[in-house]
Amino acid sequence: MTSFKVTVPASSANLGPGFDALGLALGLHDVVEVQVIEAGLKVEVFDAGAGGVEDVPTDETHLVVRAIRHTCERLGVRVPGLHLRCFNKIPHARGLGSSAAAVVSGVAAGYALADREPDAEAVQLAAEFEGHADNAAASLLGGLVIAWCEDGRFSAERLTVHPSIRPVVAVPGVKSSTAATRGLLPPQVPHPDAAFSAGRAALAVHALTCDPAVLLPATADRLHQHYRASAYPATARLVRELRDAGVAATVSGAGPTVLALTTDGIIPGSVGVEGFVVSELPVDPVGVQVTPR
Repeated sequence: MTSFKVTVPASSANLGPGFDALGLALGLHDVVEVQVIEAGLKVEVFDAGAGGVEDVPTDETHLVVRAIRHTCERLGVRVPGLHLRCFNKIPHARGLGSSAAAVVSGVAAGYALADREPDAEAVQLAAEFEGHADNAAASLLGGLVIAWCEDGRFSAERLTVHPSIRPVVAVPGVKSSTAATRGLLPPQVPHPDAAFSAGRAALAVHALTCDPAVLLPATADRLHQHYRASAYPATARLVRELRDAGVAATVSGAGPTVLALTTDGIIPGSVGVEGFVVSELPVDPVGVQVTPR
């Protein structure tokens, strides 16, 4: 393919106890239009996911470009030149997988340029950029994913989300750095906390696929959220208030967005959401898509 469009969904990682293991694809999409040209590189950015376009590079350092180059090299593809038009709707640095989506769009574009469908190696290629596969696998495969790494090899399995689950996100105006919030995590956690989270992560898979009635206990976490709370007090407060109101709320990825896993798409009126933009986002069941232009 020499002229095509890549549509890639946002994602929410961790989902409470599934730290670096669980991811959920959401119906908010970035679109990258790709065209092969005779020579050179041209990158146009028309939106920057609630950020200024001036902060997004338009040269070889652009994340989509880097992912395309990396994938083409691995697949043995030579491209004379590229023209990219990027339409970004996923908020940057908010915990909705914007960087993973950019990487996945680049990987999918590389496969399209090679006239190949993404395969298991695509998960590896995408996850290499961030060191874990939860967001990337969700954007690549859609639905609910379970991701893991063994001996440096990333893998993921996709599961179908229960049809009654209606995710709601509350996105604040402030940004967060995954690297900074990850630095707040301790090198060791108490054994009871690890055991608690292992059980709840298993329950989360059951709740998300079979029995949404147990979503509230299934999304309880002791591994990471309370350690990071100081980085985004408004987020921590909103998660706490939602859970007190019976809503299965978590920090989305590294934050500061809040993810509420509901079955009615409603945030209780008693919960204060000042400073957040609240919207219902459906689960994206298919992941990244490549279509001709």
